[in-house]
Amino acid sequence: MGPTRAQFIQYAPSALAVVPLVAGPWSALAAAAAGAGAWAVNVSAPVLRSLIGCGFTATGCGIAAHEVLAAGGNPLIALGLAVPAGAAALAHHRNITGHLPTPVLMPATTDASTEAGLTSQAQVISAWWKEFISGPTQTEDRKLIQPGAVLTQLALDMGDNHLSFTGVITLPQGQQVRVKAADIASVYGIPVSRVEMGDPKHYAPNALPVTVHLKKAAAAPEIASGIPTTPEELWAAHVAIPEGAMPGTTLTVTRYDGPLDWEGIATRDRRAIGTVNLQALAGNLDLETIQIALAPGDKPSQMGIRVMREHALMHGTMLSSVVDELSMDSRGYIRAGTYVDGRPALLPLAQPGSGARHLYLVGGSRSGKSGLLEQILLSAHRSGIAVILASPQAGTIAGASLSAYLGDGLDEAMGALRLAYAMTLDREARYRSPAFPFTDPLVLVVIDEAHMLLSASSPYHLEAKAIVEQLTRRSLKRGIGVVLATQTPLAEDLGNSTVIRSQLLIGGGAVFLRCAKGQGSLVGANAVEGAEGIDLSMIPSQWPGQYAKVSNRDMSGLATEAAAAPEDGTFGLGYLLTPGSQAVQFRSLHLDVAPVSLAGGEPPVGIEDCDAWRESEAIVQTPMVDKRGKNLIGSLADLLAAAEGEPSSQDAPHHNPGGLQVIAGSSRPGAPGVAAGAPDGQELIKPRILELLREQSIPMTAETIARKLGTSAKNIKPRLSELKKRDEVTNENGLWRAA
Repeated sequence: MGPTRAQFIQYAPSALAVVPLVAGPWSALAAAAAGAGAWAVNVSAPVLRSLIGCGFTATGCGIAAHEVLAAGGNPLIALGLAVPAGAAALAHHRNITGHLPTPVLMPATTDASTEAGLTSQAQVISAWWKEFISGPTQTEDRKLIQPGAVLTQLALDMGDNHLSFTGVITLPQGQQVRVKAADIASVYGIPVSRVEMGDPKHYAPNALPVTVHLKKAAAAPEIASGIPTTPEELWAAHVAIPEGAMPGTTLTVTRYDGPLDWEGIATRDRRAIGTVNLQALAGNLDLETIQIALAPGDKPSQMGIRVMREHALMHGTMLSSVVDELSMDSRGYIRAGTYVDGRPALLPLAQPGSGARHLYLVGGSRSGKSGLLEQILLSAHRSGIAVILASPQAGTIAGASLSAYLGDGLDEAMGALRLAYAMTLDREARYRSPAFPFTDPLVLVVIDEAHMLLSASSPYHLEAKAIVEQLTRRSLKRGIGVVLATQTPLAEDLGNSTVIRSQLLIGGGAVFLRCAKGQGSLVGANAVEGAEGIDLSMIPSQWPGQYAKVSNRDMSGLATEAAAAPEDGTFGLGYLLTPGSQAVQFRSLHLDVAPVSLAGGEPPVGIEDCDAWRESEAIVQTPMVDKRGKNLIGSLADLLAAAEGEPSSQDAPHHNPGGLQVIAGSSRPGAPGVAAGAPDGQELIKPRILELLREQSIPMTAETIARKLGTSAKNIKPRLSELKKRDEVTNENGLWRAA
């Protein structure tokens, strides 16, 4: 069996280096034969040039050596002439490392026992690794990167436009791999970006996989000036390159109606695409940001792309055209707008069999936030949902008349929050089961410009933060949902409370509209799962071409009857995030008619007749935290007592001036009260616990019972357990009541 193509190209120059000492002038024939053979096996041009150069060098050395010997010269001089020939052969050996043939799977190891079985390409890779990284030899002028860090399980992957090898950097047990990607890149003369190393956290300290791409893919196609190109070519040339917005991806076009109107799917081979910078993508495709829409799919390795000559949502969807879709459906959803692909964009306000849903709404000035709130108020009205509206900026919500209770202004908005919390406490006292039975109407607590109440600069900061945290945590099962609107997604707008935002997102959906520059990033501390990488400040305020339209001034005078059209701005354009999905671009309905005019003149949906609602006038004026902003009132009885101006158990003194402890009971007549001085023995406390639970007839936590009896929870909890064993009290989800 004759030599293979690779062996011929590899070893012919070595033979040429020896021939001059033996054949003399006949080495010219050997060089010619090597060149002809290389031409016959169709090697690449660089390899052929290297082979011919090696042949010429060997031929010249052979002729010179022959003349020296023929003239009776020193044989050592003739032998020395073989050195240039050997150097030429070594240079050819290194030249071919960038032009290797078909892929070959290597043996599991590359130690001395299997070195002879490696192909020439693998031998070169292994030799360079040993020479510069692992050793075993080390000279004074060359320091090894990490002695002993051998490359095992070497495998080659080659094709027409790529060449790479993989292996495992292996050290003896007890040692740790210290070889870095930059070290490997310097050895093989490639960029660091072409070296991929495994995460040390996922592998043993002495074994780390590595992949090295020696030869990059074929050059991106050149874009000739003025010649139309396909989206695939543009993508490969500008987007998929390492410096592009989505490196390593390929584009598959699914619909093409011109260079500025197409859809496709970007795919990255078995690797997640990750966060995409929409502005960078627009720059790569030479488009405006508003002309591109992204649609994340179920696979992290795929991303839907849509390019639009004219944005699909530019003309909007009229509110009057979808009146029948504004009421809540059987699943608890309402129509909020239209997705970029034309599908209805739905928002959840309730979850059948469970209760209400929350909504987190972000949008700066002139973004369409107030219009969406008006639309939600109309949908709640048509769906039989009562609304408690807190609007710190008076007069900003045109549909405020559709609410059952309106807190218009900063102080009044704080009162609306107090009423909403009182309703939660009232329903907790009346409903024994944590599941909402839908015997009373759903309630939406709409908080507009919430940062005016929650931010640290607000006079109601501590109280509002405490109430909203409790509402977002406890109200859903009681049929009370929170719609909270702020101007930015920054944590400061929510009082630096991670609880509020996490509960809003867990308990419902989110709408993100345009924000001011530098305030709309949803990364870092403001990251929202499902909306990674979105920068709301990148949503433009105008559609493409609107600046030219505005410059054509009409000097005929102000037309007072003129109405704004959807094309006049991007009001309502943003992203909708529903539970369990990714944020998708949408636009809210265009208010071509006032939402309140579609209410049919019917009165707003009312709240059920209950203690909290009957005492609402006093409750909205009653602060629910102490002077330090701590200790939020935790029971309806305490709240009603505070609203009536009587000292509640929270405010009752624990010690009198004489040093005798006073046990504070309920403010109602006949409530248990025992003079201080008696020890907290179990026979003394247990009757008082039973008397309190029977008198109040509402479930209480152990902490509430302890506060009412003027003692600590650690004294109450053991007694409650003893009473439960005697079947005198019951405990349901941490709430105690008399049996």
